[in-house]
Amino acid sequence: MSKLPLKKCVFLFTELAGYIVACMKDLAATGLVEVHVVRWPVNAVAPFKFSLEGENLHFYERASFSDEQLLKFVNDINPDIIFCSGWIDKGYMAVCKAYRNKTKTVLTIDNPWRNTLKQNLASFVGPLYLHKYYSHCWVPGSPQRKFARKLGFKDENIREGVYSCDFKLYHQLFETYHKSKEKAFPKRIIFVGRYTKLKGVKELWEAFIRFHQEQPNEWELWCLGKGDMDADFPNHPKIKNFGFVQPEEMAKFISETGVFILPSHYEHWGVVVHEYAAAGFPLICTTSTGAATTFLEEGKNGFFHDPCSTESLVAVLKKIDRLSPAELLKMGDASAAIAERITPAKWSSTVLEFINN
Repeated sequence: MSKLPLKKCVFLFTELAGYIVACMKDLAATGLVEVHVVRWPVNAVAPFKFSLEGENLHFYERASFSDEQLLKFVNDINPDIIFCSGWIDKGYMAVCKAYRNKTKTVLTIDNPWRNTLKQNLASFVGPLYLHKYYSHCWVPGSPQRKFARKLGFKDENIREGVYSCDFKLYHQLFETYHKSKEKAFPKRIIFVGRYTKLKGVKELWEAFIRFHQEQPNEWELWCLGKGDMDADFPNHPKIKNFGFVQPEEMAKFISETGVFILPSHYEHWGVVVHEYAAAGFPLICTTSTGAATTFLEEGKNGFFHDPCSTESLVAVLKKIDRLSPAELLKMGDASAAIAERITPAKWSSTVLEFINN
């Protein structure tokens, strides 16, 4: 019996990240789809390295195409579906407009609804404008679904789960290090992200120092990243700076730390929250962190704190310090279970659902 021809899927992407590549590899591995990805260069602030090899999986540099060449290139592929990352690239939008009445064209966004002036303007213009380019919308979770509705997309044309961590990788690390953490839970909190104002590192560093002053304890803070606040990193014996770390080097840090924190003033989503949930970490996040709406349940697998508030964060750090190792392990186990809500396999199923329904 002859095989059915593969469906052809084009992704018009801005910056790629390892977690998106993991999802695309899972999709290609189904043997049902030929995946073509046009992408922008890697961000210099977070210069992740990742393998782009895979059967039925092809990557292309956006810079190698003019807008006209890009449309011809997509025409030659003759895709069954197109996914477009936002509306910042006018060449990408031109492709979507050309295919809008031929096949499904899916807008992917991660902006949650915040009721800002800019968003209210977009909610006025979007329904009049975006439908010329996009038939569907794919978002990370419920905060973004609300914005998609405001942009004029009907609920039945919106899907959630556009971001998934490399679940298999992080869950394996959870299983690998669970026994050692049962024997001696590492009293180290880990932050992974850019050292910038919006990531809340100023409040994090201040809160951790105050935490030690007000309630002497054994906890350390390990920070992995870099950014425009590198020079402001505090000189404190319990706060360590490891700089930017590539994904393949993360296992060591996951094995030696116990609690994850992301104190962002505002985070559209934050896949790193999903990664550390899958790795079995209790979580500390601000109430304005998108991914926490899916992966953090207050008191069950971690705690929320107010954004931009050193005082609120100090209170949460004191809560963590009062928990026993057994209670922290139980929280980590809950995180690992909650993390299964979104996986690359479920991501691939959503792509196939878009194609076939």
